[in-house]
Amino acid sequence: MTTQRRDDAPAENLTYGSAVDGERQAAPGYRDTKDAHLKRLRRIEGQVRGIARMVEEEKYCIDVLTQVSAATKALQAMALGLLDEHLEHCVVDAVAAGGPERDAKLREASDAIARLVRS
Repeated sequence: MTTQRRDDAPAENLTYGSAVDGERQAAPGYRDTKDAHLKRLRRIEGQVRGIARMVEEEKYCIDVLTQVSAATKALQAMALGLLDEHLEHCVVDAVAAGGPERDAKLREASDAIARLVRS
């Protein structure tokens, strides 16, 4: 079974990671936006370092909490973007393939959504 990416490139040319149950996994859904995600994560990393610096400098509690809230929202936005890409790529492909792969990907997506809602 070969899965096609949206740009119609054969999936066998787009593998990553180690083999799972003897099969290579297709490239992640965020592959085309990887650089944007990394840039966003670096920005969030800077925010968190700034929060640590605020605590070291004993800044006012509410100011620290405001920055924690901003960093949390940034991470949540990043997670929602990744989830969207996962649904559009990985889950759509699995549903098209059907069978146990479909069921596993749907369960996995549902669990990820539940984790995001609880956070």
